[in-house]
Amino acid sequence: MPLPDDYKGQTPAWCMGCGNFGILNAFRKAVSELGIEPHRLTIVSGIGQAGKFPHYLKCNTFNGLHGRTLPVATGIRLANHDMITAAVAGDGDCYGEGGNHFIHAMRRNINVKLFVHDNQIYGLTKGQASPTSMEGMVTKNQPFGVFSEQLNPVALAVALDCSFAARGFAADLEHLKGLIKEALNHKGFTLIDILQPCVTFNKINTYEWYRQRVYQIEPEYNPEDRAGAFKKALEWGDRIPIGIIYKNHRPVLEDRIPVIIDKPLVKQLFDIAKLKGTMEEFY
Repeated sequence: MPLPDDYKGQTPAWCMGCGNFGILNAFRKAVSELGIEPHRLTIVSGIGQAGKFPHYLKCNTFNGLHGRTLPVATGIRLANHDMITAAVAGDGDCYGEGGNHFIHAMRRNINVKLFVHDNQIYGLTKGQASPTSMEGMVTKNQPFGVFSEQLNPVALAVALDCSFAARGFAADLEHLKGLIKEALNHKGFTLIDILQPCVTFNKINTYEWYRQRVYQIEPEYNPEDRAGAFKKALEWGDRIPIGIIYKNHRPVLEDRIPVIIDKPLVKQLFDIAKLKGTMEEFY
């Protein structure tokens, strides 16, 4: 079984105290405990501080464009559904530039694992508001405060019948590790929105701010009750629930495409002569 250190990549260049360190440590422990060897895992990332995440791991990696993490992950998964495929993004990257892709990945139910580092700010580009920034928050380019209503990605996921929607907290490593393991074991598209303090640009949503509000969802809670899950997802403010908020067992996209059900595309034989004949039709 691989050890957490077997996944060590480059030395992280995040700010000291950044919540990303907690996510990285929880992820290493999760994949190690599940016995996932580095060559069996591909992580796709976009642009931002979260986009650096796979650089600090030992695995297959693809760095895409800003907001385009999920289309690349979908392509990888369709080409080789034997490959465990994860997507890593920030709140701006995924919910802003990539919002449309986020919606349709949930609709398709591609078996991709999405981990969003949600620090409620744009960190790499120096502190402007993101879709999850709280209304009224003053930033460098919102001197009068954020006018837009704060996006609730977990509630959006429940509304779109996402196969697995959870919320974690970067400072609660054991709990977050458990969520990551659950997500990797779940068959279907999974979202974990991870509350991740940005110590440099977000002086409101600090570690202490979260610790005063987050609570682990009660053991008797039923995440397969969609109406109850939507109500739970809407909790935000004095109390913020963390844990698996909603899950279901919808058919995944890979199992609905006849040509790849029995064998991944990358393992199928191909005939160059047929390709040549097809190309000649366009001459």
